[in-house]
Amino acid sequence: QVQLVESGGGLVQPGGSLRLACVASGSISGIISMSWYRQPPGNERALVASIFRGGGTNYADSAKGRFTISRDNAKNTVYLEMNNLKPEDTAVYYCNVGTFFRSHWGQGTQVTVSS
Repeated sequence: QVQLVESGGGLVQPGGSLRLACVASGSISGIISMSWYRQPPGNERALVASIFRGGGTNYADSAKGRFTISRDNAKNTVYLEMNNLKPEDTAVYYCNVGTFFRSHWGQGTQVTVSS
C-alpha cells in the first residue's frame, strides 16, 4: 500500500516560519507531480504548490513569494517551506502525489497561525 506521511505542522505566530515534510513509502510508479494542498476551516481543499518531474514548480497566488516547494528524490520526500505566515494560512495541509493512473493523499497536518 502507498503511504504518505506529513510532518512539521503546529502552532506558529504570525510572521513565523514552518517547514512541512511528506515522506512517501510503498510502491508508486510514474510520478508526475508532488503537491501540497490545504483546507482552511469551513472551506474546500485547494492547491498550494506543486513540483513536477523536471523540477518545475507552480504556486497558488497566496503562496507566491512566501512558500517554497522542494523535493529530495533519494528520500522520497517533498517539502514545503513557509515563511511570513499569516493567520489566513491556518489550515490542514495535505501532501499529494500524482501519477498517470491516480492521486495519493496523506492524512494531513494541522498548521495554525495565531498570536
